[in-house]
Amino acid sequence: MIGIFYIVPLVAVIAFAFAWYFFTNMKKENQGSEKMVEIASRVAAGAMVYLKQQYKVVVFIFILIAILLACLSYGFELQNRWVPFAFLTAGFCSGLAGFCGMVTATSASSRTAYATSKSLNAGLKIAFRSGAVMGLVVVGLALVDYSIWFLILNRFSGDLVGFQKLIWVTNTMLTFAMGTSLQALFARVGGGIFTKAADVGADLVGKVEAGIPEDDPRNPATIADNVGDNVGDVAGMGADLYESYYGSILAAAALGAAAFAGSDLKTQLMAVIAPIMICIVGIVASIIGIFFVKTKEEASSLELLKSLSHGMRISSLIICVGSLIVLKLLNIPNATGIWGAVMFGLLTGIYIGKSTEYFTSEAYEPTKIIAQNATTGSATVIISGFGTGMLSTFLPVLAVTVGTMLAFYFASGFNASNVSMGLYGIGLAAVGMLSTLGITLATDAYGPIADNAGGNAEMSGLPSEVRQKTDALDSLGNTTAATGKGFAIGSAALTALALIASYVEGIRLELLEMGRKFISVGNVQIDLTTAKLCDIMHCYDVHMLNPKVMSGMFIGAMLTFVFCGLTTMAVGRAAGKMVTEVRKQFREIKGIMTGENVPDYGRCITIATAAAQKEMIVPALIAIVSPILISLILGVPGILGLLGGSLSTGFVLASFMSNAGGAWDNAKKYIETGILGGKHSEAHKATVIGDTVGDPFKDTAGPSLNILIKLMAIVSLVTIGIAISYSLL
Repeated sequence: MIGIFYIVPLVAVIAFAFAWYFFTNMKKENQGSEKMVEIASRVAAGAMVYLKQQYKVVVFIFILIAILLACLSYGFELQNRWVPFAFLTAGFCSGLAGFCGMVTATSASSRTAYATSKSLNAGLKIAFRSGAVMGLVVVGLALVDYSIWFLILNRFSGDLVGFQKLIWVTNTMLTFAMGTSLQALFARVGGGIFTKAADVGADLVGKVEAGIPEDDPRNPATIADNVGDNVGDVAGMGADLYESYYGSILAAAALGAAAFAGSDLKTQLMAVIAPIMICIVGIVASIIGIFFVKTKEEASSLELLKSLSHGMRISSLIICVGSLIVLKLLNIPNATGIWGAVMFGLLTGIYIGKSTEYFTSEAYEPTKIIAQNATTGSATVIISGFGTGMLSTFLPVLAVTVGTMLAFYFASGFNASNVSMGLYGIGLAAVGMLSTLGITLATDAYGPIADNAGGNAEMSGLPSEVRQKTDALDSLGNTTAATGKGFAIGSAALTALALIASYVEGIRLELLEMGRKFISVGNVQIDLTTAKLCDIMHCYDVHMLNPKVMSGMFIGAMLTFVFCGLTTMAVGRAAGKMVTEVRKQFREIKGIMTGENVPDYGRCITIATAAAQKEMIVPALIAIVSPILISLILGVPGILGLLGGSLSTGFVLASFMSNAGGAWDNAKKYIETGILGGKHSEAHKATVIGDTVGDPFKDTAGPSLNILIKLMAIVSLVTIGIAISYSLL
């Protein structure tokens, strides 16, 4: 039955083939005038300069951490010996996914702008299918990496046989996700600092002080701003959702192996295979759904949203039917209940997307209210944006809560004592939410492509009617970007919950490898191989009255705020340097405003790149060092408290920051359509200030939080041996 895993790389090849098809078709499109090609080339070159510099730093850090993992594995025997190698391959695949998406996005911007001048639908199709390239590359690479390592570990599993073999394989693979999480954090934080430093500099000096359009070629920061859209929202988001996708599959497989350890071996294997088979169906569904995305000329913002939603609905319907067929064919016990868990995960993701769309799209009331408040100044814009962001947390938190409970009870057969099966259901709910990532990620990567297309049209001096069309696509892109971030945050919550459950199962495995056969629960000795997860938690006194657990929860909650504070202040420092540079160029390079001289775009790119590389290190260290320190000081109870506190607080905080930032951004776009005085009005200037405040919220701190909570869980899994053997308390 292991032979079924040889099918997985074949499906990955299909995903790569369609990604190549969309990429080559995009490359065949007309790039437009020489000016359009020149601008696109500047952006592509700047993005490549940034990524090369970032990868130099990341490669050095990855090699250093791989050496430390090797010491844990080979020196202290606290971790599996495959971990250092798989850590590197997982990080490489995550970085490669983001790189492929960025190369495609930078190539698509001028082509989208030119196609939009002919037809709104043509521009939408090029931008969306170019975004689909990254979506399909992400799912394809995840399948390849997963299947290869599964086969390797199954082959070299030593003397393990029976149920323990699959438990060892799947729990070992969980630790491999540390590579994807760390790469995603660097990509998100570094890219977020770069893009928002450039954006703030371009907005505050260009729009507010100089009174020129956002993408005016006279603005020295405008090329850096367009570069930032690609390195932050494309490369960063690609690495981010690759990590969520990969981690959800690993967590569900590990929980499935544990849940069916008392059944027959074939059933246990089917439970391990189920997540990857659901993802295979999701890839097919995504490819089909991509072809259904199209619109009509003169479409409103709401109609454009419906165009993208149509493709998503098609994919969701296919995964609904396909996943049920897969679970029935695998003959898993309670297949219908487990399918219900998958569906609740999928529905939770859709609901979070719709709620995010409601609170951030200019087509709905919350964003319009923020725009109305701009008539009384920037202070009321900021206040209403904060209020909107806070209110917006209600729906996603409620959705995840209800989805989690329903997934648990449906998978467990409505038997609350069947905890292992319920947790397996939660793991599959995360897989269900991410199953159509091929098209979901396309809707997110579409945003920066449309944004760059609008910038290209502005800087190239295309007619105003073309700019109106690109503005419509750009506004839609702001909403899809906010929706994508909300989706990523929601999926992170479910995945992190599954990882916490896997941590408890990992304790069992670590104890068995240490030669322990029994654990003490009160005065009773329980066989480790048959102990329930609750028994293991009782053994380590994990409950709310334990001060170690409570202390861990407080520290976990605090770390999410410290992390956001560090990343937000990093944007502030980098933006300050950018503002100074832009003002300096306006002052010292004569003839910029008249168009006689060209600004020094490269200098702004250099400033943003240097700031991003410097500022991304400390936030990453927090995610790595904190779980290790808590493991050493508070042990297992402290770690579980840490993960619970960071998950609950981080999820709510990330939702607030992402939605507030998206609403501020689209309030500005709404006024730019001509409402309340349009561009250059006092109301417009007020929303620019609000958008500037929201920039680090929605593109740096907020979306990076979902990586933080998962990375801390993965690091905890990797260092379980430290928590068990070396804790001080």
